[in-house]
Amino acid sequence: MKLSGIAAAVAALAIAATAAGAVELPFDQIEAGRYQAALGDCAGCHTAPGGKPFAGGVALDTPFGTLVAPNITPDRDTGIGAWSEADFRRALKQGVGHGGKRLYPAMPYTAYTKMTDSDVAALWAYMQTLQPVSNEVRSNRLPFPFNIRLLMAGWNWINFTPGDFKPDAKKSAEWNRGAYIVEAAGHCSVCHAPKSALGADKGGLTGTVLQGWFAPNITGNLHDGVGSWSADDIVSYLKTGVGHGSIGSGPMREVIENSTSKMNDADLKAIAVYLKDLPAPADKGPAPMAADNPAMQAGARIFAVNCSACHNGDGSGQGQLFPKLAGNGVVQQNDPTTLIHVVLAGSQGAVTAAAPTTPAMPSLAFRLTDQQVADVLTYVRNSWGNAAPAVTPDEVAKQRRASKNGS
Repeated sequence: MKLSGIAAAVAALAIAATAAGAVELPFDQIEAGRYQAALGDCAGCHTAPGGKPFAGGVALDTPFGTLVAPNITPDRDTGIGAWSEADFRRALKQGVGHGGKRLYPAMPYTAYTKMTDSDVAALWAYMQTLQPVSNEVRSNRLPFPFNIRLLMAGWNWINFTPGDFKPDAKKSAEWNRGAYIVEAAGHCSVCHAPKSALGADKGGLTGTVLQGWFAPNITGNLHDGVGSWSADDIVSYLKTGVGHGSIGSGPMREVIENSTSKMNDADLKAIAVYLKDLPAPADKGPAPMAADNPAMQAGARIFAVNCSACHNGDGSGQGQLFPKLAGNGVVQQNDPTTLIHVVLAGSQGAVTAAAPTTPAMPSLAFRLTDQQVADVLTYVRNSWGNAAPAVTPDEVAKQRRASKNGS
């Protein structure tokens, strides 16, 4: 059968690699590897805005300093062209790169360790077909002593247990497929798991602060998780960026555009089945604040003037353009970081093939004081059936300062 488009290009690259003396790469394995790269969102970290694919350069702000994602094209001098497949597998599954160089867990080997050898081999095959790009990247920009890579040996001893994914025989094949994607290639815990003082996952997917955003609870919790979402809601959100009245933005926008929107429907459904089955605390959340609370009254006035035109007076939103605030789990997270970020800096939704018209939220930092931002968010978090802790002006001021400092 005659190949066309991208498939033909990939086949041609594989043939060229063979002619150059490399091992022949089966087309089916390359295509499986392309899909693995989407599952793992490799482009999200390794493709800089306006840069060549997978040539690195994306700055990753961590609590310990800045790391920059390296060049992973097959360039021999500045990429991974001098690596062997064994080097690649060791990096993904053990956190040790070419020449014994210890990696930081911003490269999520703590999750990739669960990938099957066949999936790693497919990803390696695909990486060999990429265009080599000469782009020298200084990855380690951490301050002393965190810039000492040898420290990672101790970190791994305390926090990392290598090992393949273990299916649960009591669960369905669909559930196990979802678990495999979430826990391994999808590395969802990197953003959504609470972190220890050493930056290690503490277990569960109940949310944590990341780069000025709060990655929300995605367990089956009814109050602030995905317990009230249907499986179809989750599939729609991951495929289009819109689901259950929520719109993907911030770091999740990049995940949707580079990764989940490129997954097949069966895998998206498997993810949904797994997430909805995750155990969640029985906590139903706090009681809503009284409507006659001064912050609630002030917030209601601010909302009417600044927010109701898009989100409606009852918080119902407007379809795929403006998210629903009533009953929104992100709105009701215990940590208001994401909401403060959106009000101060604005936000834009994901652009996907299924939903190419991207919604946007303008920045209101220029017109609202810290007190006003706190009041309107307190109102939103405790209206229309919502319930969450009040937002304080100090929380807003702290994030405003961090935004001005570029952190």
